[in-house]
Amino acid sequence: MARADRADPDEELDRRARALASAFTTPRPSVEERMAMGKALRERLPRASHGAFERSPQVDPVAILLAQASTRIPELIPVRHARMLQSPFAFLRGAAAVMAADLAPSPSTGLQVQACGDMHVANFGVFASAERQLVFAINDFDETQPGPWEWDVKRLAASAYVAADHLACDKAGREAAARAAVESYRSRMRRYAGMGQLEVWYDTIHSDRLLESLPPAMRGSADAVLDKARKRTHMQVLDKMTDLVDDQHRIIEQHPFIVRASVTSMGRPVDEAIGHCLAHYLDSLAPDRRLLLSRYRVLDAAQKVVGVGSVGTRCWVVLMQGRDWDDPLFLQLKEAQPSVLEAYVGCAASPDAPTNHGERVVRGQRLIQGSPDIFLGWGEIDGVHFYIRQLRDMKGGVELEPGQTTQAGFIEYCRLCGWALALAHAKSGDAAMIGGYLGKSDVFDDALVAFATAYGAQTEADHARFAAAAREGLVEVAE
Repeated sequence: MARADRADPDEELDRRARALASAFTTPRPSVEERMAMGKALRERLPRASHGAFERSPQVDPVAILLAQASTRIPELIPVRHARMLQSPFAFLRGAAAVMAADLAPSPSTGLQVQACGDMHVANFGVFASAERQLVFAINDFDETQPGPWEWDVKRLAASAYVAADHLACDKAGREAAARAAVESYRSRMRRYAGMGQLEVWYDTIHSDRLLESLPPAMRGSADAVLDKARKRTHMQVLDKMTDLVDDQHRIIEQHPFIVRASVTSMGRPVDEAIGHCLAHYLDSLAPDRRLLLSRYRVLDAAQKVVGVGSVGTRCWVVLMQGRDWDDPLFLQLKEAQPSVLEAYVGCAASPDAPTNHGERVVRGQRLIQGSPDIFLGWGEIDGVHFYIRQLRDMKGGVELEPGQTTQAGFIEYCRLCGWALALAHAKSGDAAMIGGYLGKSDVFDDALVAFATAYGAQTEADHARFAAAAREGLVEVAE
């Protein structure tokens, strides 16, 4: 994550100014020309070739996951493993590093986007924009990194197939879910190719558009998800996560998932560590956000277990108070480790490259999410990188568990996911070239359904292998 060495700052500034001036004045290919360029890429890389999947003998999923565990809090690793063993879908969610290794040798057009890096169907949801509108979009950016657009689409398609199996969908339903995500991505990308840059940049999938896109029979259940999200405010978190102790709100401990500690895992007193991180965090915020945050004071902090793949990374919840008890703010400080994609796509060595993995996450989220949290920023404690955001701000999502959604409902949900991913890639990549490559036919859709089917079988095998390793004592699992 280091920036390139600079011999003379003034010379570097002049060089960058000249490069920018040239970029602003150089004629650029039209949309039609860029779509034709994308279409021409099919000669080198036929769209049907994306359907193939064969794992390299060098990829050992158990070894990859155990290597990841070496950088995490040891006592939480068994919790992570237990969550991943719950189902093949849970395993897929936690195995972004495994899939990155599988995708690295796969064919690519060479077109880059700001990739999510962990693009599965559980990493979407609704949240509040700064204007208090509910927006549907990607909501997890821990692994974001510039990379091939195909990798995100393949992981999304595979996750749709595996999640559909988890939801007890039949084979036709599993294939339909994967196809819905890919077809939606392809058709939306071609639409974004014809839109102006600002039009794409300002585009969001707000709640009204989301409901309009669904069949009438499904709008009621979707509206219920939106209503539930609207109630998930800081006051709701205050009621749920805190108790009054000596006339002051304190976060309730729930071992081992929410734990208060006197020192961090790095050995620094918690109060001092949180203060150090927040001071660094303030520098990452715009002046208006800095002023707003300065009106709050820290009341309490606790360590929290989050997600599936993230379990074992350092995460803190900080309770802050503004005017009075009715003005709480919950911030989440979440550790940002190197992206699982970094080993395969490298890390930019440029004067403005991020020096902190939290900054990498924040930059990626601001680029492709469209309406990021107003308190999104980054900090550091003793060399450990964090990104910081509100714990809950009208956040919500679909329950992807058996009995919680129908097959038809899940297929429509996958269609929304494909739309959201296309919007993210259109903001950060060349929608016209990608759209030109994808084309109007379903050739790419067919290929990705074949890939998803093959990777679904691989995920089942990996989950079984991981379970066997747990039975043999090679993988420690919490009860």
